[in-house]
Amino acid sequence: MRFRQIEVFHAVYTHGSISAAARALGVSQPSISKTLRHAEDSLGFPLFQLARGRLVPTDEAHALIREAGDVFDRLASLQQTARNLSQAGGGHIRLGIVPSLALDVVPQAIAQFRRDWPRVTFEVHTHHHDDLVRSLIERETDIAVAYTPPPHPRLTRTLLTEGELVAFGPSEAFGKVGNRLPLGELADRDLIGVAATGPIGDVLTRAARERGIAYREAVSVQTFFIAARLAQLEGSITVVDEFTARASQAPGFSWHRTEPPLGFTISWVTLEDRQPSKVARQFLRTLEDVLAASRASGA
Repeated sequence: MRFRQIEVFHAVYTHGSISAAARALGVSQPSISKTLRHAEDSLGFPLFQLARGRLVPTDEAHALIREAGDVFDRLASLQQTARNLSQAGGGHIRLGIVPSLALDVVPQAIAQFRRDWPRVTFEVHTHHHDDLVRSLIERETDIAVAYTPPPHPRLTRTLLTEGELVAFGPSEAFGKVGNRLPLGELADRDLIGVAATGPIGDVLTRAARERGIAYREAVSVQTFFIAARLAQLEGSITVVDEFTARASQAPGFSWHRTEPPLGFTISWVTLEDRQPSKVARQFLRTLEDVLAASRASGA
């Protein structure tokens, strides 16, 4: 099938009639009918049948539409990439970040940076790890900042700093704690679990499994911020990144690094063939300083 035939087939299948497909594509009904007939002749089987005056897709059409849908998804991605390329410009930073860094650290870095560079504009997108890769490849963003980003053949990554997952909850829940909370203190407790956190999602699970520590996930949420907020509201415990824990501090609550440490890295990521501009690199240095200051503030 040629692309025009796929386009017409997709329109007729989606809109349910020749006339509606013609309106959607901005062409005449005879043009749609002719293209559809040529497509069926090329394929050697019908795509639609008339039943009670309505076009009904055949079994073959149902099978083909899944592939056609993928084609149009890729076309939409291509169009979005083209739009993003046309909008990119100097003095403008398009940043993709994981939600937990959007809570406090990145806003601090942007505010600090713009005091010295007030004419630089920002466009900030929050994404989970898988979507960060897509946003870079489709040129929706110029730079992504993520926890332990996985290797990718089209991307380069540069370390900004390291961080740790920490236990967060009511102060009395942990009793008397030294410099670090033994991971065994989480055994047999109900925890607020966090899913969709990318590569660091397995850090706690792996450490607990290696030490035979079992805990219960009473609730599972999608971001560290929601986990911390729910822990506050329920008076329960969760394990979140240290930056979310700092931003969520409140009277009667505390957070503790664990023993063993639950470490991860924070890196900035770009397309291999599209390195950051001079002003973007200056912002990354500011972000690195803000991250270092946040870590130095302690628990």
